[in-house]
Amino acid sequence: MDLAFFYFLLLGFAIFMYVLLDGFDLGIGILYPWFDQTGEKDHLMRSISHVWDGNETWLVFGGVILFAAFPIAYAQITSTFYLPIMLMLFALIFRGVAFEYRFKSDTSRPYWDFAFSSGSAIAAFCQGMLLGSLVQGIPVGINSMSSLHWLTPFSVLTGFAVMAGYALLAACYLFMKSRGRIQQHAAMLGKRLLVITLLAMVAVSLWTVIGQVEIRERWFSGYHFLLLSPLPILTLIAAAIAWKDLNNHATGKASTEGRPFWCAAMLFLLGFSGLVVGLFPFLLPRQLTFWEAASPDSSLLFLLPGVCIFVPLICAYTFWGYRVFAGKVEDYQEGY
Repeated sequence: MDLAFFYFLLLGFAIFMYVLLDGFDLGIGILYPWFDQTGEKDHLMRSISHVWDGNETWLVFGGVILFAAFPIAYAQITSTFYLPIMLMLFALIFRGVAFEYRFKSDTSRPYWDFAFSSGSAIAAFCQGMLLGSLVQGIPVGINSMSSLHWLTPFSVLTGFAVMAGYALLAACYLFMKSRGRIQQHAAMLGKRLLVITLLAMVAVSLWTVIGQVEIRERWFSGYHFLLLSPLPILTLIAAAIAWKDLNNHATGKASTEGRPFWCAAMLFLLGFSGLVVGLFPFLLPRQLTFWEAASPDSSLLFLLPGVCIFVPLICAYTFWGYRVFAGKVEDYQEGY
């Protein structure tokens, strides 16, 4: 296999794993204000206390792959999107600090709750804005840190779309990990967020197809739409299954508690696949392919042993961590 293509696939894998795992993690913070009864916020924090820092390993890993395997793209992206990237990182820092201090605070706990919730929402919104700006394309010659070209109506839409998707993942995660009123409330929120997420996906897809000629031709020229039709069809099927399970629980019928989360994950995977189909082989749309951005083969070969060792290790301890803490979140206990 072409080494540049291998690292392109590895970068995509790292991005998807981060979006999936840290997505529901950030989504818990986004849903935070909608759980305000006694002990509910404690329950939400405890539901992710064992995984939240490990989930962000994939963000670091994706950044390392981009820096080492595609340095030209790394330099262009970080210099062009300096402000939203720094805002996202500061939000993640405040969120992490709030996580640690909240368990040890008393009178200041509301402030740490606000830091956790706002940090999660801002980080998710910034990630959505970065996605929208990349899909729209970076104007040639724009790399000033003071440039606000990334702040457009489309990037704002994608920012809110990512927030809705992360909140959907979190609602389905809580539905899987909780009991009683919290599970019931998560099912209700999950149904609403499922509709919002689907509408956001439709709006973003239509805006992209209308505004980007290359993506429109990729999807609709010749028989391409027939070949790619399984993506939207499977999206509707996954959404229908998730809705059925969440609705069955809300009406008192038996439902599969873990399935909505995996259906929500499937929505992200299918949406990500559709994005890759539309943009391939570009890392920076209409400017830079992954072949043009790749490091020399000697550098890619030098990275290969480390990748072959650490990627399986990261996957193994991630799987093991979730396996150890599988099941419902029981009564809250101080600390973690």
